[in-house]
Amino acid sequence: MRWIVDGMNVIGSRPDGWWRDRHRAMTTLVERLERWRPDGDAVTVVFERPPDPPIGSSAITVTHAPHAAPDSADDEIVRLVRADADSAGITVVTSDRALAERVRAAGAAVHPAERLRDLID
Repeated sequence: MRWIVDGMNVIGSRPDGWWRDRHRAMTTLVERLERWRPDGDAVTVVFERPPDPPIGSSAITVTHAPHAAPDSADDEIVRLVRADADSAGITVVTSDRALAERVRAAGAAVHPAERLRDLID
């Protein structure tokens, strides 16, 4: 199983003050995903722009859209799903309805962002 996480959508699923320190929220999400990673599944978290400073991980892939723009992370997630020969083995974590429709059309499953937060928090 492969998980692709819509990073800012998951972060923004709870009004916990994340907007005061976006980088810290991104780092915290990566740390929690590292601990959660079920059964050694591949996990990729996608952000709209590169974290500054960069966030590294030896357990999950941290990536970003090639160009920061509205919906650019969504476009990158769809690109990742379409590029995978086994799109049926991918679950995209998002509560963005438009993105969910796009990845389902590409063959992936969708898991709600809030439910993932419940698992990793």
